[in-house]
Amino acid sequence: MPDAARPPRHVLILGGTTEARRLAATLAPEPALRVTTSLAGRVAAPRLPDGEVRIGGFGGPEGLTRWLREHAVDALIDATHPFAGTISFSAARAAATAHVPLLALRRPGWVPGPGDDWHQVTSLDEAAAALPALGSRIFLTTGRMGLAHFAHLTDPWFLVRSVDAPEPPYPPRMEVLLDRGPFTVEGERALLRAHRIDVLVTKDSGAAATAAKLTAAREAGIPVVVVRRPPVPDGVPVAANPAEAVKWIRAVTAPLSARPIHTEPIGFPDPLD
Repeated sequence: MPDAARPPRHVLILGGTTEARRLAATLAPEPALRVTTSLAGRVAAPRLPDGEVRIGGFGGPEGLTRWLREHAVDALIDATHPFAGTISFSAARAAATAHVPLLALRRPGWVPGPGDDWHQVTSLDEAAAALPALGSRIFLTTGRMGLAHFAHLTDPWFLVRSVDAPEPPYPPRMEVLLDRGPFTVEGERALLRAHRIDVLVTKDSGAAATAAKLTAAREAGIPVVVVRRPPVPDGVPVAANPAEAVKWIRAVTAPLSARPIHTEPIGFPDPLD
């Protein structure tokens, strides 16, 4: 039981990923903890995690610093999408200023295997520049927020898959597929065949929920343009899964109850994938 004289330790999770929801589901029942998950609000109907939820930005690192102090946050977990780089650097600055322990929760990235034809790039602009030499019917799975980087490409045809409908600017020759994973290899095979896709573009978001497209592309001999994820800010420790994050939280906010840690995926994708 928590000490009656001390309020629960406050953990703020910067969320929006499957791992963030799994972590909140594990921590929320802890009587010694108060768990708040912050969502950016980019998805119209997000899947809400357990515990308290806030939606919307903080106003940069200064706003996040104020929030950490005003709400007496004891530990900050950056469990945002691997490509949500701005909030990660804001979190690092805010945590250092407010003297709040910070952990980055990042799933391992994808690794090419035998038979993969990967073309790794460091940005969406590089991905767009690589496309004319690779094919003309593009399956674009980098999220609706980055379509402006491909808007100048007037010759290729794009199949764009996203959770919510995109807004311009975007490529002039484009079909939008509104869908939310997890996706199956069988379904991805059928999609590639039906649309005669000859190039796949994706971000290295990791996880199994959206990895089926890589298997389908390998089987079809289709080249894949893979955008590498940005690095975690210097000096920020990294956990590869929610179980590792729980151990870190126990160390910095002890005492916590020793309840079992459930680490099976719950099967919904990230909105940016």
